[in-house]
Amino acid sequence: MPAGSFPYGWGMGETWARIIRPGRRLLSRKFGPSEEEVRANLAGEASADAALAMQESRTEPEPDLEAAPVARDLTAAAFFDVDNTMVQGASIIHFARGLVARDYFSKSDLFEFAWQQVKFRVTGKENAHDVAIGRDKALSFVQGRSTEELRRLGEEIYDEIIADKIWAGTRALAQMHLDAGQQVWLVTATPVQLADVIAKRLGLTGALGTVAEAENGRFTGRLVGDILHGLGKAHAVRALAIGEGLNLKRCTAYSDSHNDLPMLSVVGTAVAINPDPDLRQVARTRGWEIRDFRTGRKAAKVGVPTALGLGAAGGAVAVMVGRRRDRN
Repeated sequence: MPAGSFPYGWGMGETWARIIRPGRRLLSRKFGPSEEEVRANLAGEASADAALAMQESRTEPEPDLEAAPVARDLTAAAFFDVDNTMVQGASIIHFARGLVARDYFSKSDLFEFAWQQVKFRVTGKENAHDVAIGRDKALSFVQGRSTEELRRLGEEIYDEIIADKIWAGTRALAQMHLDAGQQVWLVTATPVQLADVIAKRLGLTGALGTVAEAENGRFTGRLVGDILHGLGKAHAVRALAIGEGLNLKRCTAYSDSHNDLPMLSVVGTAVAINPDPDLRQVARTRGWEIRDFRTGRKAAKVGVPTALGLGAAGGAVAVMVGRRRDRN
């Protein structure tokens, strides 16, 4: 008889299933991290590792000999969310639009994809089913494709679509930190390769994003840990701070979403940018600065709780690709 088991004839098998095993799960949650927390931690560490590796692989630009040198502030940095904070709307939808133009998806697929985002943004609530789909299927549309191909597509689509959707006010805040000699990082649920393209185009230090598993330079279609959101973003910021020798009390974080409260709370200064109603309330309660760059109709258009981007979106993209493959 295996250790720890009881024969059903003794009447203990059912007891073990109904009482003992649930009790062990309760003890695990009480005395150790939950499965969700473990995945978030893995996602954060993987994101920090990938971000630093990408930063090291970059070719340093030729110095401008006429520009005054900027004294580096080695222990302070700024962390910016992307969707509705740095970029108007959801960056993953903009990327999907570019894929539609390249015949990866149909327009009807894009509409369905966008509708999933709209539902999430209106409710402002995480749907466990959508998040699970995002965790299991996000990035499956690049399965078997090379990491360099995704980066190339990201560069093309940034230049075509995303470049015109950068919030000028948020970009100015990022430049303020750069001018002070501080590092500036994007932190987003968007795939890290795409996030790094945005950071590079804006002249920022780098980007923390969702990491997809790759073998021999090609995506397997699986995620490392989880989608980078919520606790995952906070873990990524902490891991990066350790690697870069940053003092988090001297760091600043910017976001539009209450879903980013873990990241906003881990730094010394938090700023709400184009905040959703819940974040605006928290910011007022905690005395955080609020910046809103939306005006008139545009404010009504994007001033709703932000989507997690890759959470619900990743699953929708995967479904679309599956349908496309079925049709072919």
